[in-house]
Amino acid sequence: MDRDAFDAAVAVSSISPASLPISLCSIWDKDFYSHELWERGVTTGDSMEYLCFLVAFLACIIGKICGMGGGIIIKPVLDTMGQMGHAAINFVSGCTVLGMTSWSVGKSLVSGKSDIDIKKTTPLAVGAAIGGLVGKYLFNSCLMPYFNDGDIVAGIQAAVLFTLTFLTLIYTLRKDTIRSLKFDSMLASVGIGMVLGMLGSFLGIGGGPFNMAVLYLFFSMSTKIAVQNSLYIILFSQTLSLVQTVLAGEVPEVSFLLLLGMVLFGIVGSEIGRLISKKLSDHSVTVLFELSIVLVMIINIFNMYRFFT
Repeated sequence: MDRDAFDAAVAVSSISPASLPISLCSIWDKDFYSHELWERGVTTGDSMEYLCFLVAFLACIIGKICGMGGGIIIKPVLDTMGQMGHAAINFVSGCTVLGMTSWSVGKSLVSGKSDIDIKKTTPLAVGAAIGGLVGKYLFNSCLMPYFNDGDIVAGIQAAVLFTLTFLTLIYTLRKDTIRSLKFDSMLASVGIGMVLGMLGSFLGIGGGPFNMAVLYLFFSMSTKIAVQNSLYIILFSQTLSLVQTVLAGEVPEVSFLLLLGMVLFGIVGSEIGRLISKKLSDHSVTVLFELSIVLVMIINIFNMYRFFT
């Protein structure tokens, strides 16, 4: 089918081409339409969609075990793949992490086996949610207007993420020699949460590894307890971020099947991660956390080279 025939079919059905999911494209000309969407950063080909599902699955296994949520892996990996626009990547990554944390936190609370410290962590989570909105505003109003090239923005994000993950790694390696604190001030917790939320939103990752470092340093939590509380914080910030995106009409064009698949594979990954975590000691989880940070740093080095050259 040629392009004129395709456009005519769309006009008759009163459906704009941008709104059609991939499954409907196959009714007309999937190869042509997939290419059109790929050019605009909306979706990928079938093989790349399966790879996105695999990324979501593996990232959420690690994210569940280490308390990182998965976004810190999903976002830079999808940037590296280069098959979607940056706004679409941030959106599908955020939705995947939201689905994973909703399932994980909800299941642990319902089962009554949760280690989440509601009283201590909720102020952090509220602060992170508010900080996430501030971070998104700063990103959209202070960074985006100065760079017309989305690759430059992604490169800056990669550079900042590399720096912060490197500092997080250094702290994690030396945390046994650093005296941890026990903050009880609600106001201080909200303030710390806001900083976490701004960083996570600005970088498009949800803030997982930084949550872990903060819970170690300021609240003296052990690794496995910090994992559950970190996911609880991510749940708050991602929920409010998604609500704000929808209400502001800023939802990017993405394939519904791609989005649904990544969320479902993320949830399955979190369940696998939960089973694995039961068999791991605090030390083993810490080592996996450190290795994951090294992996993220390597990916971001590649992304900096790719986007800045």
